[in-house]
Amino acid sequence: MSDRMPVYLDCDTGVDDSVALAYLLASPAIELVGVGTVSGNTTAAQGARNTLDLLALAGHSHIPVAVGAHDHIDHPYDGGAPHVHGENGIGGVEVPRAATEPDPRGAAQLLLDLSHEYAGNLRVVTIGPMTNLAHALEADPALPSRVAAVVTMGGAALAAGNITPVAEANVYNDPQGAAALLAADWDVTLVPLDVTMEHVLTEEQRGMLLASERPFVRAIGEILDHYFDFYLPTYGERSSALHDPLAAVIAASGVTPTVAPRVPVTVDTSWGPGRGQTIVDLRGQRLGARDHEGVRTRVVLQVDAPVAHHLVSTILAG
Repeated sequence: MSDRMPVYLDCDTGVDDSVALAYLLASPAIELVGVGTVSGNTTAAQGARNTLDLLALAGHSHIPVAVGAHDHIDHPYDGGAPHVHGENGIGGVEVPRAATEPDPRGAAQLLLDLSHEYAGNLRVVTIGPMTNLAHALEADPALPSRVAAVVTMGGAALAAGNITPVAEANVYNDPQGAAALLAADWDVTLVPLDVTMEHVLTEEQRGMLLASERPFVRAIGEILDHYFDFYLPTYGERSSALHDPLAAVIAASGVTPTVAPRVPVTVDTSWGPGRGQTIVDLRGQRLGARDHEGVRTRVVLQVDAPVAHHLVSTILAG
């Protein structure tokens, strides 16, 4: 038996999803046992193709990849974010097509099957809209009893949103999915924009990936090029925020949250100006992080170390 943590990854494989995938494959703490895709940065089907191709390039074609929800719970897929992630979701980079095809079970069923296979030990990492998780919870409300923990990239506590003034993309794309995940009876670590926007991958670090002898690692560096252009007006230099990779690093205990109180989080599921907002109850936190009794969602606001160095060195070490 491996002593590595079995992880199911739910993603919408765009640029930062690809970096998170590379990290999870390289982390000695993680055994990636399955991937489900959802529409977000790109379609669920394109996300699955991107994932299959990247896994094959990395030598991990054995990991099952299942296509999940194309549309969200209360509205259809709206076309994604090609201006951020490129027309194919991975910065326009053409990765050799893998011979492997998606698992026929679908993402929600793959998650349910893995939750039985690794009952009590499975970790779930979500870095896209949470539609697949909502469908899995609806199909089997006992799912949380078989999952050790959930780490999810999404939301904004005190920071501004990145889709609307208050809403982060993963939550905004499917507020009902996010609400279902946060309401379920399991331990959730929410990794919002408050912390992900504060950790940046630099051009120098991207150059280290591009200099790798391994085609997979070089491809990750190439995929980041389009993303760096998008973030130029935000940071004033070619670099990028570490949204999805930070969730992966936290899941693998590569960094430790230092300010992460367990507090109630409510998702605005209305069609008003607050749609997609994660309303985080941070009252009473002035003198330090204080947990609310009985609450199982912790919201990460700070971590103990810079993320980018650990991320890149882990991927390079492979």
